[in-house]
Amino acid sequence: MSTTLGTLEDLPLDYRAALGRLSLAPLWPMMRNVLPHGAPQPVSRAHLWRFEAVRPLLLEAGDLTPVEKAERRVLVLTDPGRGEGAMQATSVIYVGLQLLKPGETAPAHRHTPSAARIIVEGEGAYTVVDGEKCPMHRGDLVLTPGGAWHDHGHSGTEPVIWLDALDLPLFVYLEGSYAEEAPLQAPRNRPDASQAEYLSAGLVPARRPAVSKPNRYPMLRYPWSRTEAALARLGAFAAPGEAVELDYVNPETGESCLPTLGFTAMMLRPGETLAPPLRSSSAVFHVVSGRGESVVNGERFGWGPADTFSAPVFSAVTHRAEGVEPAFLIRIHDRPLQERLGFFEERPRP
Repeated sequence: MSTTLGTLEDLPLDYRAALGRLSLAPLWPMMRNVLPHGAPQPVSRAHLWRFEAVRPLLLEAGDLTPVEKAERRVLVLTDPGRGEGAMQATSVIYVGLQLLKPGETAPAHRHTPSAARIIVEGEGAYTVVDGEKCPMHRGDLVLTPGGAWHDHGHSGTEPVIWLDALDLPLFVYLEGSYAEEAPLQAPRNRPDASQAEYLSAGLVPARRPAVSKPNRYPMLRYPWSRTEAALARLGAFAAPGEAVELDYVNPETGESCLPTLGFTAMMLRPGETLAPPLRSSSAVFHVVSGRGESVVNGERFGWGPADTFSAPVFSAVTHRAEGVEPAFLIRIHDRPLQERLGFFEERPRP
């Protein structure tokens, strides 16, 4: 195996100039940049965004910029490894905190990237997705799949803040990212599917003869109240040190709820240290409730409610809840994309 490859400087200037004139470049001087040995060398850096520090700036943005001039009033959580203004928290995952004030509406649009939102604080807001009105309560996960029309409204009395997660960086890289706008939707006069068709795990509407194209996203809202209760029940019977986690899935197929992004709800029991294997997927962790500490590649992050932190690919991560109460988090990750590409892997901790 080659250990020392030739450099660009090894080549004569006239040869390099000839390559440039034909828009050519030699591979070997750049090979280790794109194909490092053994494991990737991520640009992404682990980082913690403290909600108590971000929240005042987001509320100030609400005073500085009306929603009509913003379309979506969002502060993007930027990966420090990529520099100021990067629209990425990890290589594939975009996250941002969005604000909607009482009485405001965010216009209807649809776009090629898929999105989901985790509600952080406030009551009275809702998202309408292809005509289905989804209430937004703290901790709820609400999907807006790629190509789905969606708009937001707020009939409450206090600001509502949520965390957006998109596979936007992937679509930007593929030069396939764009959006369209439309008037606000008229919501259907019925509750969303999480309150009707998919109220209980393991039960789905009775099958009928196929008369139309199946709905790829039959359930758009995953209420946190049910998720937390399910985690608590699972944790009551899990062995010490065993991860207490639930994946958000399509209730009809069991596959990830979005094609390229995965969402996993986690409960950390007090006093336990959770050390998952090294994973080829990157992740963003959002704290729904509780306090604790996570160590990502040797960097310690003490976190509390509504905080968000990231972990690059193959990160060594440990979690621990503090105090006498469990901590609840949602992990956003790109495992579904990697599985579709056939390269997701886990490695034991060294």
